[in-house]
Order: sequence, then C-alpha cells, then structure tokens
Amino acid sequence: MDEDGRATGTLLVNDDGIDAPGLRLLEAAVGTDFGAVTVVAPTDERSGASHAISASHPVRLHRRDDRHVAVHGTPTDCVLLAWYELMARARPGLVLSGINRGANLAEDVIYSGTVAAAIEGALLGARSVALSQVVSLEAGARTQWETARRMLPEVLDFLVAQPWPEGILYNVNFPDCPPEAVRGMRITAAGRRPPGAFQPLRAVDGRNVPLYWIRLSYPEGAAPPGSDLEAIADNAVSITPLQLDLTAHRHAARLADALGGHGG
Repeated sequence: MDEDGRATGTLLVNDDGIDAPGLRLLEAAVGTDFGAVTVVAPTDERSGASHAISASHPVRLHRRDDRHVAVHGTPTDCVLLAWYELMARARPGLVLSGINRGANLAEDVIYSGTVAAAIEGALLGARSVALSQVVSLEAGARTQWETARRMLPEVLDFLVAQPWPEGILYNVNFPDCPPEAVRGMRITAAGRRPPGAFQPLRAVDGRNVPLYWIRLSYPEGAAPPGSDLEAIADNAVSITPLQLDLTAHRHAARLADALGGHGG
C-alpha cells in the first residue's frame, strides 16, 4: 500500500518452500485485495534460516510462470531478489510471509525464516506481516488451516487500516483450534519461554559416526500475562508489533549515566 492507502502490489514469501500448503492458502485468501500478487519463495524448506543470506555462493531462480518464482536460497534472499530484480519496476507495498506451519512465538522469532522475511520487507520500506498457524509438536498432529483461512481477511483488513509507523512489522499467530473456538484477536507482547527449546539430539550413522539433530521441544512454563504465549493458550489470534530498532534504550541511558559518573 502507498501513503494514500492504494494497492501497489503484494509480495508473498515463506520459509516452508514454494509448494507449501500454507503459502497456497495465503495466495488464495489474499486474492487481489491488495493489488497484484507475486510469489517468490524458496525451492524447499528453509525453516530456522533466520535472517541468513546467500553471501558465499550464487543464487539461482526458476520461473514457474509470470507470478511464481522459486529461489534456490533463503527467505531473505527471496525478498531481496523480488525487491531489486523481479519487482523492481513496481515494488510491493505489502510483504506477507507465511503462512508458516508451526508457531512463531516468543523466542521463535529469533530463528524464524518466516519472521526474517517480514523483517527484510520492513527494512526495505514495505508494510510487512509474518503469519503462522500454530500446530502441536506431536507426530501426526493436524494443522488447523481452516482457522488461518477464516481469520486471515479480518486480521489483514484490521492491520492495513491502522497507521503503520516506519520500522514496524507484525507477527501474527493463529491458534491451534477449530475456527469456531477462536476467541478474537489480541495485541500482544513477545513472550519468553524457559530455556531449552532447542537442544542437540545425538544419533549414530551406519558407520558409527556421531551426528546430531537440533530438536525442538518447548519446556513447560507459565505464559507471561499479555504475551503471545498467553493469547495462543487462550485460543486467541496473537498480533505482536515488532520493531527494527533493537537498542535497549533505557539500559543505554543508565550506562551513559554510569559512564558520566566515571569521568567518561
């Protein structure tokens, strides 16, 4: 969207790969509500890629058609290629990243390729939203895609109608429940789980050589009041405003005062 609220085109990206069901759902649900849609997504899953870029090797593209491009790279690569190459003549006013299969709550945002793509969009000046459908970590757990599909239009209509300060993006999580059980939308703060969500899991290959998987297992712990964790536990859609400025301003002021007291 431009400053007058007019549609200038939308970029869709994800970290689950260009054939992921969440991305297909997002494209179908958005339609042309926010201008022409272009999909630029990794060829395969890049979950946990965070804000990585392909700095040490070339990135190749595969054009499936005029609006769908698969990238042999990271989610951030996809946004950069869309912005500077594929959509350079009509850059997107809106970047939507997702819909991720799995939560991006609390400290997940540090690791998430889904959130990183939205961050890159915000860095480039686009209004950006990361979208995730929470799902249980149990094997074979059903993904409540219908919840994301039904709630998505309401969420996006609400967000694009609001003032959108520079350097702000939104991280949206849909709860792991049927659509009729959703208890509205909440504006939340990013929570924090107890340590230990990501741990190496040791195994041995056929030649008795150790190898490791990074296992995802969320520790038990209370959800802080007002947090995204609490909202999802209550079956509400969590909308968390994130900012690009990572400076701890209050602590910086304390340090400056302390430094002044030492004759700095």
